[in-house]
Amino acid sequence: MQPRAVDAAGVAHEMGGVGTRGANTRIVSLVPSITELLFALGLDRQIVGRTGFCVHPHDKVRQVRKVGGTKAVNVDAIRALWPTHLIVNIDENERDTVEQLRAFVPHIVVTHPQTPQDNLSLYALLGAIFDREQEAQRLSEALEIRLHEAAAQVFPKQNVLYLIWREPWMTVARDTYIAAMLRLVNWQTLPDVEGGTAGAARYPVLDFGHVPWLAGVDRILLSSEPYRFTQAHCDALKRDPRLAGKRIELIDGELVSWYGVRAIEGIGYLLQRAAAS
Repeated sequence: MQPRAVDAAGVAHEMGGVGTRGANTRIVSLVPSITELLFALGLDRQIVGRTGFCVHPHDKVRQVRKVGGTKAVNVDAIRALWPTHLIVNIDENERDTVEQLRAFVPHIVVTHPQTPQDNLSLYALLGAIFDREQEAQRLSEALEIRLHEAAAQVFPKQNVLYLIWREPWMTVARDTYIAAMLRLVNWQTLPDVEGGTAGAARYPVLDFGHVPWLAGVDRILLSSEPYRFTQAHCDALKRDPRLAGKRIELIDGELVSWYGVRAIEGIGYLLQRAAAS
């Protein structure tokens, strides 16, 4: 029996299937960070569709057709591309949409990295499916260097509130990829809750007037995505008497929340931020 690579849904995919390096493979990615990873694996010619949020690498994604957003997917546009493979993510994409696409896409690869270390298996999974194992190994080696750098350093504990949205305010549970990235530099997210493997509880809504744990927050981080927080938002929060004395600052959301190849740069970014604070 031919070896198989198993995705986050427990589905086994053929490794290096016939034609995965050639024109017969047609990939649609509905995950921005994984679109970037596919290009890093050298799959430029095989990528035929992406979401409007798949913006990296800038010079290459412009040549790839948009098929809607991560949630509002244009099913007919994907159908017209005749994809052989669809890449989705448990947090990013709607399950009902994926089920619609399953009717005509032969291979759907489900991803769900929840820690920086999970990128190693993500590289290996896609490298195996698309016959890019050498490229995947190079990325793994680069990531392992960063992980070792993080493990070798000791940072003082900081309790952080990481905001991803406003109206309503939304943050992250401790079992999300973002929270795990922040823990590399001993930044512990509040509230101290877990959201489970899927669903809205992974990204809790909060009301600054009803959060008893707010007193324990050392710094508030305003992410550049999915909501594009700016310095004006920081300044407004600094004027809120409930947040008096809190360190409030912007943080690059792509570098913290994008798994895939960006995690390599993201860990370095967090190490620099933590060392400078």
